[in-house]
Amino acid sequence: MRLLVDVNLSPSWVPFLRRHGVDAVHWSTVGPLNASDVQIMAYARAEDLVVLTHDLDFGHLLAHTRGNGPSVVQVRAGDLLPDALGPVLLDVLAQFSDELLRGAIVSVDQHAARARILPIR
Repeated sequence: MRLLVDVNLSPSWVPFLRRHGVDAVHWSTVGPLNASDVQIMAYARAEDLVVLTHDLDFGHLLAHTRGNGPSVVQVRAGDLLPDALGPVLLDVLAQFSDELLRGAIVSVDQHAARARILPIR
């Protein structure tokens, strides 16, 4: 699984994820900072990337369009840095890897995670 880290999350996620064997790229290195969510989703879909974001708009976009992908991991926590949430996120990526590869929205915080399979009806 390859991750596209959205601009609303720190670029420090990329080296953290790579150190733990997860291929990741930050949007700021592949696209314009003022890109729309639709553009980011189109890029992720074309490149077969899972979007890692703090932005709820990605999930809303998938629900509204009844899209099949790309998969989205929504981080819903107070401290969004890898030092605080990294181990939890790694566990969630492992736990929901099959769902994310098939198409899902996974919401994660410090205490729990849940997945919704795409498309959302």
